[in-house]
Amino acid sequence: MSVIVEAVGLRKSYRRGPEEVHALRRADLLLRAGELVALVGPSGSGKTTLLNLLCGWEQPDGGRLSWSSMSGRQEPPWSEVAVMPQDLGLIDELTVAENVELPLWLAGQLEQGRTGAADLLGRLGLAGHGDRLPAEISLGERQRVALARAMVVGPRLLLADEPTAHQDADWAAAMLQALRDLAHQGSCCVVATHSQELLAGVDRVVAISDGELELTGEPGRSPAAASGPGEWADTEPDVRDG
Repeated sequence: MSVIVEAVGLRKSYRRGPEEVHALRRADLLLRAGELVALVGPSGSGKTTLLNLLCGWEQPDGGRLSWSSMSGRQEPPWSEVAVMPQDLGLIDELTVAENVELPLWLAGQLEQGRTGAADLLGRLGLAGHGDRLPAEISLGERQRVALARAMVVGPRLLLADEPTAHQDADWAAAMLQALRDLAHQGSCCVVATHSQELLAGVDRVVAISDGELELTGEPGRSPAAASGPGEWADTEPDVRDG
């Protein structure tokens, strides 16, 4: 399987009053096309920070992120990296269908992608809700809208933060299967989760504790240190407010 992104020695710290919080401590991670990866750890362990660095929402204080298809430090487009954050990030003024179609519009694929968007809504139990606003559906349904929006353009990397937190067992299983199907089509899906049911269906589990990755599922392999396109050069720690 081809490598999509490689993280080497990622560090991230925040200032909380007089205290310096080390959210990530030299994290190494290799993500490949076609795999579904679970990121597990207690609250505050660094899961969300790692996802934010991978999608470009935050910059690391040190270490490198190497992309196989990108150069520079810009935030990657949705077609490369799609995100389902814990707060979902739906636009209140747009309907359910418009929220899901937004990445298609931004990518210039709206007309050819509408059928696929409608299929996703149907698969996730939202077919009758397309004309509703997010405030008019349940929290669990909004969560599934956010997953459909993340999947709609078939991104190379999909990052989901607690995607099944508000789902019953049946819908959690349906969302897991949707993610597995996307991975089988060549995407890499990374899911931060506490769900034991979801863990049973992933290809690989990465454990994080106190900002350190404890298990990467890559026996006998360490991330390469060689430089390449799309890297962030290692720098000295730069503590920022956060």
